[in-house]
Amino acid sequence: MYERAGRFLYWTLAIAVAVSVVHYVDNYANYDAYPVPHAHSRIPAPPATVIGLSWFVFTAFGGLAILLWRRRAIVWSAVALGVYSLSGLVGIAHYAVPGATDMAWWRQTHVIVDVGCGLALSAFAVWAAVRRRALGRTASNER
Repeated sequence: MYERAGRFLYWTLAIAVAVSVVHYVDNYANYDAYPVPHAHSRIPAPPATVIGLSWFVFTAFGGLAILLWRRRAIVWSAVALGVYSLSGLVGIAHYAVPGATDMAWWRQTHVIVDVGCGLALSAFAVWAAVRRRALGRTASNER
């Protein structure tokens, strides 16, 4: 089970990182093309620098999740993966402001796929945490 789950994790995380590169680079480089909240909105608009730097922070948690997974620290891997999944899930915030559905189709696509990757990874993190005992078993510790 561990090997199969690991393959899913590696592939899904690789796709998520690739999509997030496109999303975050586009969001940073074309910051003015994204909709922003109204001046009196309770939703903050993070500056482009925060968006750019947050990608590195989130991705570090993704790398940490893989490292912990390989060490079979399943719960801690799930926690790190849960933090990384926020990288995609935060894309939902684009649709909390007016004008988001007016973005170009390709921009909509990478935002939605990024959100989907975040959902998949957060669901996997919960699943792995629940199945931690079965996933943490090795031939050497079953003796």
